[in-house]
Amino acid sequence: MTGVSPDAVILLGVPVHPIDYRLATDLVRQWIQTRSQASSYIVQTNVLSLVTAKDSPVYHETLEHSGLSVPDGMPLVWLLRRHGKSIKDRVYGPELMIRLCRIAEEEGWRCALVGGRPEILKQLTQRLIDRFPRLQIVYSYSPPFRKMSDDEDAEMCKNINLARPDILWVGLGSPKQDIWMYGHRMRLTVPAMHGVGAAFDFLSGNVAQAPQWMMDAGLEWLFRFYAEPRRLWRRYTIVNIRFLWLLLRDEIHHWRSPIRSQKNSITSK
Repeated sequence: MTGVSPDAVILLGVPVHPIDYRLATDLVRQWIQTRSQASSYIVQTNVLSLVTAKDSPVYHETLEHSGLSVPDGMPLVWLLRRHGKSIKDRVYGPELMIRLCRIAEEEGWRCALVGGRPEILKQLTQRLIDRFPRLQIVYSYSPPFRKMSDDEDAEMCKNINLARPDILWVGLGSPKQDIWMYGHRMRLTVPAMHGVGAAFDFLSGNVAQAPQWMMDAGLEWLFRFYAEPRRLWRRYTIVNIRFLWLLLRDEIHHWRSPIRSQKNSITSK
């Protein structure tokens, strides 16, 4: 990492940047100004990301190659604080998207959207334009739920590049959207991509967001689980339990390491 981004902290083997909204937006501005050969992308890293990366080498590689891995979840903020980082709050995907839209309107950035159902994209586009009248949304695409053919994917990439966006928001859900950005970073000329997951549903008004006090307390998962128990039960039960187990195992490993080192030192004498 270069420029305004701080060095990443490794949490359960995954890099996470102790960063706030200002630094995140400054970095996107830097990407757009410099326009490197490969697209840089932001991953909203959370508990699910850390657990998924343990089982998927491809996803682990995706997170390692991200331009920015932001702590999207209070558990990651708490872990970063334990590592001595003075981070005040998480970097919430929908909020970061709104802040970037505000800057995009001021700077004249060209914006693009990929993901969601056609009606969601239409509502999202209208709401963003209502809020930011001078915002330029030059491309939007709702990919099929099935796997796209090579020809369809090539056509989509061609159309994105022809639209010449400065920033592309990808709302395919995690981990799919992150792997998509990693796989397309050399095929797209857009300098900045941001995987925003459920932000398309939230910002279009189709799904209610948790109250701010629940977000601040790290209880957004409880609100979402209550709203969609059938879809989210696995994520907020099995995944969370496994996350706690991985944390415990990591703590035990770090606790035992000094003991082993001390024993080895005594033995060597």
